[in-house]
Amino acid sequence: MMTRRVAVVTDSTAYLPPDIVRASGITVVPVQVIVGGHAYDETSDEAGVRRVADALRAWQPVTTSRPSPERFRAAFAAALADGADSIVCATLSSRMSGTYDSARLAAKEIDADVRIVDSRTVAMALGFAVLAGNDVAAQGGDADVVAEIIERRARDSTSLFYVDTLEYLRRGGRIGSARAAVGQALKVKPILRILDGEVVPLDRVRTTSKAISRLTELALASAEGRPAEFAVQDLDAAARALDLAATIQQRRPEARVITCPLGAAVGAHTGPGIVSVAVSPL
Repeated sequence: MMTRRVAVVTDSTAYLPPDIVRASGITVVPVQVIVGGHAYDETSDEAGVRRVADALRAWQPVTTSRPSPERFRAAFAAALADGADSIVCATLSSRMSGTYDSARLAAKEIDADVRIVDSRTVAMALGFAVLAGNDVAAQGGDADVVAEIIERRARDSTSLFYVDTLEYLRRGGRIGSARAAVGQALKVKPILRILDGEVVPLDRVRTTSKAISRLTELALASAEGRPAEFAVQDLDAAARALDLAATIQQRRPEARVITCPLGAAVGAHTGPGIVSVAVSPL
């Protein structure tokens, strides 16, 4: 009996580096980014990241829109045309976006075995999970196993974020105006995390340097005693991200540590200057 072939699909908020996408064969369906009234496909290339960062620093409106079901349906159809027998599609948390719903609607229109996984996370916590599932698919794993691996890796991951200011979170309705005003007055630097599919506060410090140090310690502690992969991501804060990644690599020399940008779907709610760490236990 022939080995069943499984295609793996995700959305652009996994923020997988382009070279990894090309090497893996994973299909990425882009979220829509609206900057100054113009819609773009979200990308992780330098031009796309710079467009978003510049607009946010100028306080121009930056919003995002889920991919249409048609975009997912086209991606699924292309995978089947390339010879896939089944598809596993993992999206960012359904509590952050309607992307999961779009994928589910598209799956109902495809006469094939299509599994939709709500990762309950975002960024490289999703990316690492998708890469793990894709590795299993490449080794001949069936759709059940691939979906289970993606779900487990996403569930076990830790996603931590530092942001420069609370203002973008206030504008996006993530925190109340009174709390944002107090935080700004005290120059509080918040550290956030993903918990059960949502962004929630984790800690507060008074300076950027202390925040980055605290972010590093929290990330390392989350994987203490376990093999894990790390991703350090940023939006217009490359120097901070590279320093943080170097510290993690020094403390965990055996671990894979990736650095790559964040995009609009996260940046629109947090602003430029964000640094995040995704920790994915193996």
